[in-house]
Amino acid sequence: MFYRPGTDDPKPPHSPFKAIVAPRPIGWISTRNADGTANLAPYSFFNAISDAPPMVMFGSTGSKQDRARGKDSLANIRASGEFVVNIVSRELVDAMNITSGPYDAGHDEFELAGLQKAPCRVVDVPRVAASPAALECRLWRIIELPGDENTMTIGEVVGIHIQDRFMENEMLNVAAYQPVARLGYRDYCAAGDLFQLTRPGQK
Repeated sequence: MFYRPGTDDPKPPHSPFKAIVAPRPIGWISTRNADGTANLAPYSFFNAISDAPPMVMFGSTGSKQDRARGKDSLANIRASGEFVVNIVSRELVDAMNITSGPYDAGHDEFELAGLQKAPCRVVDVPRVAASPAALECRLWRIIELPGDENTMTIGEVVGIHIQDRFMENEMLNVAAYQPVARLGYRDYCAAGDLFQLTRPGQK
């Protein structure tokens, strides 16, 4: 099949676009609002975009009934300039799903999902204590994208937390915690079928 997005071309009732660009890692973004309440929400438009300096991005689409534009994460980052990316392991997927709900601003999703908070070292935002890794970030730029409520938030990673039990021979053992990714629709996967490749010119 072929169709042109944004036109009257015949297309499936549920867009396959997000299922085509898959798997997509999940950025479980924690922030803090002005009165100190923590917010935690997953974003599947997420990835690392550079390593020197290390930088990440996540895309926010749509809005909530209690906000004119965007989500609580975005509003908190605009105000504070800080956020944390918590990595979702297979054992945390149910808690992650709970935090995806459209809760009113001011609700603490850590508490709703029964998650313990851990302090950060550089930014004033809590992280998920059980997450295998977490990235403390300072806002670099928020870019307004085409569409009514689409934005891309880019942050510089200023602190990295890794649980010691997932480090082996000074390398991160990703297979040990199985990071979760979005496949599209209601489908997710956890990393499991790992293999290695050597690039041309590498030893």
